[in-house]
Amino acid sequence: MTEIRTYWQNFIGGKWVDGARGRRIAVENPATAEPIAEIARAEVEDVDRAVAAARRSFEAGALTGLRPAERAALMFRVAAELERLTEEVALAECLDNGKRLSDARAQAPEAARYFTYYGGLADKLEGRMIPLGDGYVDYTIPAPYGVSAQVVPWNYPISLAARSLSCALATGNSVVIKSPELSPLSVCLLAEACERAGVPDGAVNVICGYGSDAGAALVAHPGVDHIVFTGSVATGRAILHAAAERIVPCVMELGGKSAGIVYPDADLDRAVASTAVGIYSNAGQICSAASRLLVHRSIHDEVVDRLVAQAKGLRIGPGIEDSDLTPLISARQLDRVEGYCLAGAQAGAVAATGGRRVPDRPGHFMQPTIFTGVTPDMTIAREEIFGPVLCVLPFDEPDEAIAIANGTDYGLVAGVYTRDLTLAHRTAERLVAGQVFVNEWFAGGVETPFGGTKRSGYGREKGQEALLNYVQTKNVAIRLTGAA
Repeated sequence: MTEIRTYWQNFIGGKWVDGARGRRIAVENPATAEPIAEIARAEVEDVDRAVAAARRSFEAGALTGLRPAERAALMFRVAAELERLTEEVALAECLDNGKRLSDARAQAPEAARYFTYYGGLADKLEGRMIPLGDGYVDYTIPAPYGVSAQVVPWNYPISLAARSLSCALATGNSVVIKSPELSPLSVCLLAEACERAGVPDGAVNVICGYGSDAGAALVAHPGVDHIVFTGSVATGRAILHAAAERIVPCVMELGGKSAGIVYPDADLDRAVASTAVGIYSNAGQICSAASRLLVHRSIHDEVVDRLVAQAKGLRIGPGIEDSDLTPLISARQLDRVEGYCLAGAQAGAVAATGGRRVPDRPGHFMQPTIFTGVTPDMTIAREEIFGPVLCVLPFDEPDEAIAIANGTDYGLVAGVYTRDLTLAHRTAERLVAGQVFVNEWFAGGVETPFGGTKRSGYGREKGQEALLNYVQTKNVAIRLTGAA
């Protein structure tokens, strides 16, 4: 693999540029806690430039002036360029994000898949005819919003940026992406792929800045027509306040405290392995992480023993070594996760394994943690921890399990483990979640709609349904000349 670049710029109006004030943001390797690169810091002036570039592109019809099939071909070219950048993206995500190498190598192909999927839909988004009777013709047009501001989180930066960017481009919007200051490098490579593919100048702009200035300025900007945000409930709430001032439509994919339910007839090997993937992937820094496991009391102890054995067998280390459990993104995040664990123990939960940071090593490593003795009212069972921390709770009856699963402010995803198809369907129907996994956590793909209920947000990403969040319906009603 090649070495990482030591300095990265923002991409505005088809050009790579420094920040208006010449300041930079240091980018750290979470596995070593050492700086690896710098990126130009975007501030309010840079936000203005990026939004202005996106507005010029949209009003000039840079994308809307293309036939839908031409937009599709453009998106296929972006996908091809992303595939060519697989190794560069993998290195960036290992070093600035901490992702394990095998997962990092999957990020560019996953991002490319969004562009091929939505590129294939670009010429299939249609309006409809509405019959009004003799003398009238009425039809609808799915029209783009204009300038879409997209605030990308740090846990899966290039994949989540591609997820919303591809929808926006397929529908003819221009975009300003605010990349995460903690792990911005792969989003720069997404911009590079767009540049190489010939995306019109200004249709895609990528800036990196802090949420408190660049992010706040972007979501409140008078030139923004549409906002997409993935991240915490607290930040989402602040963005919604800014959007409400200007009545700007939003797609909000927020946090989760997702529960899997293990019924007595479940395949326990599958349930344990799937739960491990759900809570330890990316060190648990996933909004749809399997952070709670509700286990029938008759098998509770056996499942806990299996989970503990599985956790103790994990290899903890840097992502570049393809370790099983990689670092948390920052010292602050490590303090936060360990703080939740200490509070959980103080409240009476028992750490069957883990519960503290990994001692005596550089970087931001947290032990894989499994809590038992957890009650539904405990903070660790109700709040999003965003780390490799699993809470196991027993239940006796399906109604009790469903009530516990639904008993938080969140409703992003949920899981069911059973061989009983009827029980699986009935449970899935009653779970309050935007997506329910049965017998495999993270089942689904680019094709399956994803989004939350309750405090986990609204709107849908992924799947055909996502396109509807990037257009607004325009109705055209015509009284025919000479009609009676």
